Amino acid sequence: MLGFGQDIGIDLGTATVIAYVKGKGIVLREPSVVAVNNQTGDVLAVGAEARRMLGRTPGNIVATRPLKDGVISDYTVTEKMLKHFINRACKRSMFSPRIMICIPSQVTEVEKKAVIDAATQAGARRVYLIEEPIAAAIGAGIDISKACGNMVVDIGGGTADIAVISLGGSVVSTSIKVAGDKFDEAIVKYIKRKHNMMIGERTAEDLKVTIGCVYPKLQDEKMEVKGRDMVTGLPKMATIYSSEMMEALAEPAQAIVEAVHSVLEKTPPELAADISDRGIYMTGGGSLVDGLDKLIQEETGINVMIAEDAVSCVALGTGKALDNLDTLDGRARK
Repeated sequence: MLGFGQDIGIDLGTATVIAYVKGKGIVLREPSVVAVNNQTGDVLAVGAEARRMLGRTPGNIVATRPLKDGVISDYTVTEKMLKHFINRACKRSMFSPRIMICIPSQVTEVEKKAVIDAATQAGARRVYLIEEPIAAAIGAGIDISKACGNMVVDIGGGTADIAVISLGGSVVSTSIKVAGDKFDEAIVKYIKRKHNMMIGERTAEDLKVTIGCVYPKLQDEKMEVKGRDMVTGLPKMATIYSSEMMEALAEPAQAIVEAVHSVLEKTPPELAADISDRGIYMTGGGSLVDGLDKLIQEETGINVMIAEDAVSCVALGTGKALDNLDTLDGRARK
């Protein structure tokens, strides 16, 4: 039996939900997709099973992502999804857990309250919030308590959070709604324009992961994709090259580079000097797009490193922050 005061850290991402249980590590990693019967309101599937239904459901079933751009867009479905994941994360516990959830750095009070309410309704005894870049920095193994500047670029599914952290807090930060999902959208639009072919979200994501790049590759890679011909309306196949992907992803990648640039411009000179010595840390699934680190390095002239296990960094950081829940009690929002 798990004792009183079980603590869970949740990376409530637009694309993926990762749960960390104190003492056990990461126990759950599922796509944040929910399939709902829109006539009865019943949840039919959550996570990977629901993701397989995206774009393939009959009229009475809707597979949706309840989070958009890093914030809750469908409160009721988010609550049901959280309840499902919390029950799976603490199977044998009699007690309601304390939960720490990470949020983008620039969310409004209303958006914060929505997250707290959803987690409370889903069964949390107490809810704490932590900013994504801070959780990402802790997860990447950076000691954020020192009086020394560290820059973190966390690119998730819905938002890219960029922050300069010193003495345990954000000195300068920004959050832009350009991340993994925008990359996928850019690919869909490009293939529609260039190849006269409609592809789905999942195909776009496969393209991004397999041959996507934002910096010239030594060898042009290719991938076969299937979709629907815009002219005839019939199924069609096309060969897509990584050089085309670079063209497709240029705009969202440039938006991220500009956001990094704007944060550096606002950074106090002492901290800017620390960053030029220590480099920029990249975390989150979006940072794994081929060449994004090289592009930022070329544009800023600062060494860029992708954190080990970049996808789990935020969840690991949230998990490590659970150890300090009692000290956070004074500072964090309950």
